[in-house]
Amino acid sequence: MPIRRQFLTVTAAVLAASMLPGLSVAQDAKPVSGGKLTWGVETEPATLNPQLNGQDKTKLLLRNAYESLLARTADGGYVPWLATEYKISEDGKTYTFKLRNDVTFTDGQKLNAQAVVTNFTKLKDAAYSGSVSAGPVSRIEEVKAVDDDTVSFTLKRVYAPFLDYVASLEILSPAAFASSQLKSGGTEIAGTGPFILKRYAKGQEIQFVKNPSYKWAPKNAAHQGPAYLDDVTYRFLPESSVRAGALTSGQVDVIEGISGNDAALFKENADFSYQTALNTGTPYSLFLNVTWGPTQDISVRKALVASIDVEAVLTAVYRGERTRAWGITSPVDPQFYDRSIEKTYGADPKLANRLLDQAGWTTRDVDGFRTKDGKRLTIEVVQAQATVRDQRDVLLQALQAQARQNAGIDLAIVFVDAGTYTDRRKTGQFGSIANSNTPTDAIDIEYHYLPLDKGGTINYSRAAAPELSQWLNEAASTLDNKKRFELYAGLQRFAIVDQAYALPLYEPEDQVAAADYVKGITFRPFKQLPESAYDIWRSE
Repeated sequence: MPIRRQFLTVTAAVLAASMLPGLSVAQDAKPVSGGKLTWGVETEPATLNPQLNGQDKTKLLLRNAYESLLARTADGGYVPWLATEYKISEDGKTYTFKLRNDVTFTDGQKLNAQAVVTNFTKLKDAAYSGSVSAGPVSRIEEVKAVDDDTVSFTLKRVYAPFLDYVASLEILSPAAFASSQLKSGGTEIAGTGPFILKRYAKGQEIQFVKNPSYKWAPKNAAHQGPAYLDDVTYRFLPESSVRAGALTSGQVDVIEGISGNDAALFKENADFSYQTALNTGTPYSLFLNVTWGPTQDISVRKALVASIDVEAVLTAVYRGERTRAWGITSPVDPQFYDRSIEKTYGADPKLANRLLDQAGWTTRDVDGFRTKDGKRLTIEVVQAQATVRDQRDVLLQALQAQARQNAGIDLAIVFVDAGTYTDRRKTGQFGSIANSNTPTDAIDIEYHYLPLDKGGTINYSRAAAPELSQWLNEAASTLDNKKRFELYAGLQRFAIVDQAYALPLYEPEDQVAAADYVKGITFRPFKQLPESAYDIWRSE
C-alpha cells in the first residue's frame, strides 16, 4: 500500500453527508464485495460481552456481532431491527414487540421471544450484571413471551427512556448464558450480527469474519444482505502517534481516536477521508465526591471549578480540536441540553482563592499548596487506566498545573487498574473520578445523578440531595418532552452551578481517518459513535 502524501480539504458538506445513515464520502461509486480491512483502535475491550461492557469506544467492535431490537434514526426516532414493530399501551407501562421470524444467532439458535426473555431476565440478576441490574432493567415488573414471535415488557411505572434502553441493548444467544466465557465474552458468545467473532489475541487484536447468512439489517442501513467485507481486524494501538503512523504507512486501512496534533495529517490529505462527530451523553467531567475528603465542602468544590480555565486547557492540549463542555449532557441532544448554563461559571482565580480563604485553607506548605490544620489541600483524582484515551492523561496534568498555580490546590492524579477502580468506587474513598458515557434519552443523566441507593449506578459524586431524585423521577415518569427538558435544565443548574458536583471538561467526539479506497464509513445515527463495518467496502 502506498504512503500517503497529497493534500486536500474535505468539505463540510461531504462530512455532513458521510455522517448520515446509508451515505458515504464516495456516494457515486458502486460497492464491491470481498476483501479484508484492518482498523487501528485506541481502546481494547475490558470484556467482549456487550451487555457488560461500559466502554463506549469499544462498541465500534462489538456491534459487528451483536444487535438490538430497534435502531435509532438521526432525528432520535426508531426503526425496526430484530423487532418488526412495537406498541405501547395506553397507560404507558406495557411495551409489546413483534420479532422477525427469520433471524438466527451465529451458533444456529433461532431468535424468538423466549430468547429475548432470557436476556432481560438474566440482566435483572445482579450476580450476572452487577450494577447494570440497578439501571433501567430494574424498572421492568415482568417480561414474558406472548407467543413465539411476540415479547412484552410490563414496567412498574411509566419510564420515558425505556424505548431507548431496549434500542441500545444487544441480544445474546440463550446458549451464551451457560458458557464459561459469559463474563469475559469470546467466541462462544453468539450474536445475530453481520460478522462473527473469530479470534481474540489479548493486547494485540480482534478478528471478525463475515456472517454469510445475514439478511436482517435495520431499515436505515445503507444496504441489505451480508456485509461487503470478508474479514475485519481491529488492532489495539493505544498511542495516537502510532495509529497515525500505521495509517500513513499503509499498515492499517482505518484509524479512530486522532489527537489534535495528528488531525492535520488527514484533514488536508487527498489520500484520506477524515470525519468527526460529537457523542451524546455525559461529557468528560471531573466528578467531585461530596462524601469524602476536602470535596465534602462545597466551598472547596466551587473553588476548584473557579481555579481552572477549561477553554485554555483544551486549546493547549487539543489544538482547537475539542469542544468545551458546560452541562450534564451533550449539546448534540437539544431535547435535553439547556444552553443557558454556558459561560456561567469557572475561570475565576480570585473567586477560587477567596472561597478557600473563607473555608480556612489559609496557610501554604513549602511547595505552595494550601493547608489547614497541618494537612495539604489534596483532591485525589482516580482515573481508570482502561479509560485513558484521547490524551486524557495530558489533560488531567494540565488541570493539575492550573489548580496548583491559580489556587494552591493539589490535584493528585492516580491511574488504577480495573480491580482497584471498582474497589475505590465501592468504598467511596476518592476525591474525584473523571469519566464520560454516551447513553441517550437522559438515561446517562440518571446513571450519574440519581442517589446510589435509587439507581445512580455511575454516581461518582455520590450526591444524594432529595431534589435530584425528585427531578429525575418526575422526568422519567412523563412522556411530555417539554416538561422533561424543564426538569433536566433545573437539575443541570443545581448540580453544576449551585452544588459543583462536577466540572464538565469537553464533549467526547470520535474522529475516523481512512485510506481513500475505504468507502461507506458512517457514524451511528443520533448517538454518533463510529458504526460497525457492515456498510464498509474497498474500492481496490
